[in-house]
Amino acid sequence: MTDKCAATEFQAACPTPLGWVAVTTDTAAIVKVSILESRPCVEAGEYPLAARACEVLRSWLEGGQWPRFRALAPQGTEFQRRVWDALLEIPPGQTRTYGELARVLKSSPRAVGGACRRNPIPLLIPCHRVVAANGDGGFAGHTSGRWMDIKRWLLSHES
Repeated sequence: MTDKCAATEFQAACPTPLGWVAVTTDTAAIVKVSILESRPCVEAGEYPLAARACEVLRSWLEGGQWPRFRALAPQGTEFQRRVWDALLEIPPGQTRTYGELARVLKSSPRAVGGACRRNPIPLLIPCHRVVAANGDGGFAGHTSGRWMDIKRWLLSHES
């Protein structure tokens, strides 16, 4: 029996406690991180930055230090990039509410939540550290199920 994998555009992938984490880069920076339920098809060794990012993420998720990559190039609006920059300032083990970030960014909590939902580089741009004033909030556009289990796992992992 052959080991089947899902066809993707990713350049590196590795199994983690969250499922498979897959990474895509451009010539100099990480542009996408995805948490997948099944193993994607990727060619190993052709993309050193993607492979390194994947291994560093796996190490962190298995108990190492949170990886702060400088070479991140998320694609989004100017506002989304401002929110994502603010997320990078939240230390591991801490959270901010959507409202707190909205006040700093002179925006609304809903707009901050929308930018978090569209974050193309979760884990490395830690949108999981943003919570609602009265609870967990959402993660990856979901407020229940697998994605919220992942958010709660990440918050617990960092505390």
